[in-house]
Amino acid sequence: MQGLGVTGGVGLAYGAMSTLGLAPATAAAPRRFQAPAMGDLIGQAPGSQSIVILGGGPAGLCSAYELRKAGYDVTVLEARTRPGGRVYSVRGGTTETDLNGETQTCTFSEGHFYNLGATRIPQSHITLDYCRELGVEIQPFGNQNANTVVHYKSDTSISGQSVQYRAAKADTFGYMSELLNKAASMGALDDVLSPQDKEALASFLSDFGDLSSDGRYLGSSRRGYESEPGAGLNFGSETKPFAMSEVIRGGLGRNFSFEFGYDQATMMMTPVGGMDRIYYAFQEAIGTDRIRYGAEVTAMRNVPDGVTVEYTQDGRARSITADYCICTVPPNLVGRFANNLPADVLTALEAAIPVSSGKLGIEYSRRWWETEDRIYGGASNTDKDISQIMFPYDHFGSDRGVVVGYYNTGKRHLAFESLTHRQRLAKAVAEGTAIHGDKYGRDITSSFSGSWRRSRYSEGAWVGWKGAGDSHGGAATPEYTKLLEPVERIYFAGDHLSNAIAWQHGAFTSARDVVTALHQRVALS
Repeated sequence: MQGLGVTGGVGLAYGAMSTLGLAPATAAAPRRFQAPAMGDLIGQAPGSQSIVILGGGPAGLCSAYELRKAGYDVTVLEARTRPGGRVYSVRGGTTETDLNGETQTCTFSEGHFYNLGATRIPQSHITLDYCRELGVEIQPFGNQNANTVVHYKSDTSISGQSVQYRAAKADTFGYMSELLNKAASMGALDDVLSPQDKEALASFLSDFGDLSSDGRYLGSSRRGYESEPGAGLNFGSETKPFAMSEVIRGGLGRNFSFEFGYDQATMMMTPVGGMDRIYYAFQEAIGTDRIRYGAEVTAMRNVPDGVTVEYTQDGRARSITADYCICTVPPNLVGRFANNLPADVLTALEAAIPVSSGKLGIEYSRRWWETEDRIYGGASNTDKDISQIMFPYDHFGSDRGVVVGYYNTGKRHLAFESLTHRQRLAKAVAEGTAIHGDKYGRDITSSFSGSWRRSRYSEGAWVGWKGAGDSHGGAATPEYTKLLEPVERIYFAGDHLSNAIAWQHGAFTSARDVVTALHQRVALS
């Protein structure tokens, strides 16, 4: 220990003592993830332990990247010819053949793209830590925009109208504040509020709902203007509020709760040039010689003292045997491998139900959303099948741009999933025109769509766990919990084994847990 302290410092000596069980216990003190280091494996030559990683998406590349820091010999097998997995940025030259048998080749103009997979990053997610560590430049992503519109059906006169988000919010919050203020002033809340509470509530509601001096919502500049105020005596013309019953029955506020979600803040982040920039940076850091693209796994088996994986590449059958395996392949596909996994593990994998989702990118030669509707980023929402229209967060003020014509999931995406690309585009343009007018169908130069359940090597956008309801994690179901443990020398990782399903953050946290567990196992062996 003295020798290690002299040559490697306190950290190396302490790491050796921890490995031997001689250091003070610190398990009770939670700490941030710390990447494994070569010095942890006292007495072992760097690279003496080999890991084969199935899948070159977020979990797979994160696992390889962190394990390389400790000198592990890692090999990533990725069936696609690119890194990122379901994180997929579509740009000019992108070619994809889906499970419907249709091939598309993207013809977007130079520098223009859209993210068919992940497109936004919450500020609290460790995804941003990796962007910083890997040198990936990021930029703001406007998740919400007061100038976009909502467009819903109802049994009111505002049914099928495109209502600016700011107006919908002003009317909804205004009338809710008026009603609550009336209820409190009439004594309906006296059993739960003191006189001082009621006074404080009235003050809050007056500001929050922009109420008049007598407690009514009458509309204000929060709704926006028919004509903008100008100079001199040009005070502009404010828009008028809808009637209270129209707003309530019309459901204008049905999507407001989206932005209250912990992971859906108004301001989010995204990499400059496309989300896949993160995974090309991972590729560079790991080394392209350690990633085998076009490698379609056909078998995965535990063998004495290791794991053997069989795969095809360039039309040839190949195999690799490593000390350990980290499988990040979508759980709905793992059971198709020839394997010797126990029956309860296979049952657990089947409990992960793929979710239907997809997007359509439409390139316009004119940025009408900026010049005519004053929309810079954000999304319009609707109860039509397209669900939402997302506007570009880049190339502001340029001559063209790519609008996401729909991003929908579940039943709404089923209306598009089996269609050809031309049919998807036609349906999306028809519904978008009803929301943003005839200009929505003009000046279209190219388009590209994708459906994740029709995408080879994924066959789902993400998964939901049987019995977990709408949980964004496994909710500790028996199947979810089962897959958190290794099967001999096979480990499973991915966003589906996290409490941030469908987020890159979830894949990274899962990968870190597996890397930590595997490294501790090796260090103690």
